[in-house]
Amino acid sequence: MPDCDYCEESFGSEEAYLKHLAGTHEGELGPIDKRRIGEADDDDGSLADAAGPIALGAIVLFAGATIAYLVFFAGSGSASDGPSGLGSVHGHGTINMTVTGQQVDFSRPEYQRPGENRFFHFEGGNGRIWHVHGEGVTLQYAMNTLDIGVTSDSVTFQGTTYEDADPEYDVEVTVGGEAVDPSEYVLTGSNRTPEARRTSSGSHVRIIVTRTN
Repeated sequence: MPDCDYCEESFGSEEAYLKHLAGTHEGELGPIDKRRIGEADDDDGSLADAAGPIALGAIVLFAGATIAYLVFFAGSGSASDGPSGLGSVHGHGTINMTVTGQQVDFSRPEYQRPGENRFFHFEGGNGRIWHVHGEGVTLQYAMNTLDIGVTSDSVTFQGTTYEDADPEYDVEVTVGGEAVDPSEYVLTGSNRTPEARRTSSGSHVRIIVTRTN
């Protein structure tokens, strides 16, 4: 029974899986999956007919995303400006974010928006494992997609900024136990395998804000 490498669905046949890829994940597919769909199109013209309008919509969407990327991220030419290669990577890792004793629950609906945050998101009601779908997804970019600001010494959450320079707070931003600069650290994640559905060997992120008194 094939499992989708891009979401949590399973399918009873390879044909149903390929139709799902063409209809739902057209803009995310890597080279191998694109070739698989192309081979299926040659065997079954109906799939090609159904995918045509969807492919056109995906092209328009991709063009819009490209323009937005150039406008907002291409100014300085730095590799850390933003991610690229949507669909070229599918990795996973884990996260723990706690602000003044309250753990942030990424399983809440406002954080479960895979359709909006295509390079980085949580999905399927799972708030522990994150997904990356492109190259160069920094920790800062990833958290910004969730309306959370993170630097190496500050966290902005729900309209409040907590700074390590403030004697009232301690701010810790680490990956694998090591302090990182979120604007430079690129998330790395395990490939999607049956084991990765239950656990993850990718980056374990900790964003912790504690009161010092």
